[in-house]
Amino acid sequence: MQIAVLGAGAWGTALALAFAAKHGVRLWSHAASELTALSADRENKQFLPGFPFPPSLVVEGDLGRATERADLALIATPLAGLRSTATALAAVAPGLPFLWVCKGLEAGSGLLPHQVVAEVNTAICGVLTGPSFAAEAAQGLPTAMTLASRDVDFAARMAQALHGNHLRIYANDDVVGAEVGGAVKNVLAIATGICDGLGLGANARAALITRGLAEITRFGEAMGAKRDTLMGLTGVGDLILTCTGDLSRNRRVGLGLASGQTLDQVITSLGHVAEGVPAAREVAKRAAALGIDMPITNAVCAVLDGKLKPAEAVARLMNRDPKAE
Repeated sequence: MQIAVLGAGAWGTALALAFAAKHGVRLWSHAASELTALSADRENKQFLPGFPFPPSLVVEGDLGRATERADLALIATPLAGLRSTATALAAVAPGLPFLWVCKGLEAGSGLLPHQVVAEVNTAICGVLTGPSFAAEAAQGLPTAMTLASRDVDFAARMAQALHGNHLRIYANDDVVGAEVGGAVKNVLAIATGICDGLGLGANARAALITRGLAEITRFGEAMGAKRDTLMGLTGVGDLILTCTGDLSRNRRVGLGLASGQTLDQVITSLGHVAEGVPAAREVAKRAAALGIDMPITNAVCAVLDGKLKPAEAVARLMNRDPKAE
């Protein structure tokens, strides 16, 4: 199979490396400086250093050439680039099936990724998501993911095609559930980072993760997700990974805020996109419109917006009236 990976960040690069072991892969970047570095170094020294490109991996700067003769495109931009990339893909390769790997709700519209895609591209498509750090996937460490599409046959065929080596891919038809888990867990990872940064202990971390899962479930079911999906890789699995793993960008946002850094300072030091920051506000707005109680998400938003200090947000959560679980 021929695959065009659109976006050469850490995750796009990691997937390009993983899939190049059994497929023809072209890695596309629209940034001239990035393209020059990737071609010269044959390695992504900016976002995923230490993993040389195999000779078979082609670096491409022209979207038309990247998708020429492709059987599948994989959009690996941040969520902010999904709309424009899916639009461009529809223009240069109409009908080409594709997947996206970004997580969150679109800033401004509050749309989930599949809702964004539906506005600009009518090709068969789906989401590839789950508990996965780019560096570990690039290393060849075992990784399990979910490939969700409303087209059940497409999900099954692509899961079979992409499955192999260290990647275990599960097909699913619950796109909403797969996306909600990936969006909200990033917000909760910021909360867990704050908790750990303040030195509040393992008990507090466990409570945050567990009550965070309750928020994901309430929000997801209100959006139309299946509970089984939220209890699987894209819900519980991704939540555990992002809240506890040291490679989690969103957890590092929380750690930075707890240390006294401003949000701008934290984002600058990361050097990567932390999707939980814009997602927090969109999740909170969407939940309020649905009448869903999201106290942890609201507390994270208050810290991000500078309305509460991290310790004050924790105190507010702990002092809420007791409820039945």
